Amino acid sequence: MGDAHTKKILVTGHRGMVGSAVCRRLADADCEVLTATRDKLDLTKAAATEEYFDTHRPDTVIFASAKVGGILANDTYPVEFLTDNLTMAVNTIGAAYRHGVQRFLFLGSTCIYPRNCPQPITEAALLSVPLEPTNEAYALAKIAGLKLCQYYRRQHGLTYHSAMPTNLYGPGDNYHPEHSHVLPALIRRFHHAKQTGQPSVQLWGTGQPRREFLHVDDLADAIVHLLSLQSPPDWVNVGTGADLTIRELATKVAETVGYNGEIQTDPSRPDGTPVKCTDVTLLRECGWKHRIDLQEGLQNTYAAFCREVDAGKLRSA
Repeated sequence: MGDAHTKKILVTGHRGMVGSAVCRRLADADCEVLTATRDKLDLTKAAATEEYFDTHRPDTVIFASAKVGGILANDTYPVEFLTDNLTMAVNTIGAAYRHGVQRFLFLGSTCIYPRNCPQPITEAALLSVPLEPTNEAYALAKIAGLKLCQYYRRQHGLTYHSAMPTNLYGPGDNYHPEHSHVLPALIRRFHHAKQTGQPSVQLWGTGQPRREFLHVDDLADAIVHLLSLQSPPDWVNVGTGADLTIRELATKVAETVGYNGEIQTDPSRPDGTPVKCTDVTLLRECGWKHRIDLQEGLQNTYAAFCREVDAGKLRSA
């Protein structure tokens, strides 16, 4: 970084897993980091968002705010997942433009891509065929945010761009027993099974879908790298380019936790998208590659989970 537009950086969603990782990464950077709790900045409220930007005047925005959840949460509450995420994106991007923000990095997710697009997924797959129904609402909101950044860039010449990370994990994840993503859900369930001596743990679905996982500290590093580029892509995948089955992931998590019981599957539950692995060619052409492999990442994530449990600070809401 280091140009005139990255001296005062607003990180929205700084209490979440992604936002907190970004703040850790920026701690040693030559910039002022702005953050605000929801009582100080509610991005679903247009007037409050405008007032914050008018008062604090950030040069750059890293938009890490999102209403997120796993398959069950997305499928159960599509209205909230669409309206909350869309409203936050529209309010924040618009306020940034109106208050002179020259650089805006919008964070989405690779769930914006269609269910049955060719693998690995390239950026060109966007809107090529229908979305996965179980997370369509969230995906539509994130696509709208991505496109709005692209349109502001095209129409007004601003460097508003987006990064689409694959499945994330790491310190500060949400371990809600029903609404968390697959990896934190597995950590919690295997940990509980170990502590209580359960003979088996059951996975949702067949265990055959393939997923890719990126440590959140790697994402934070990629974000800082993208902000250093004078002309970044309109949107770029951020991932490792490697995937594994949910059953293989479960085995790795069980080994990390130290659980030795049986792993079962429940085919009556939904699998979601059958395969989702990113093509990271464009990101590597931009000069960045991940550093934390899955085994190392699982170990430090489980250690963080245990510390959060011991301190009574496990995020589960």
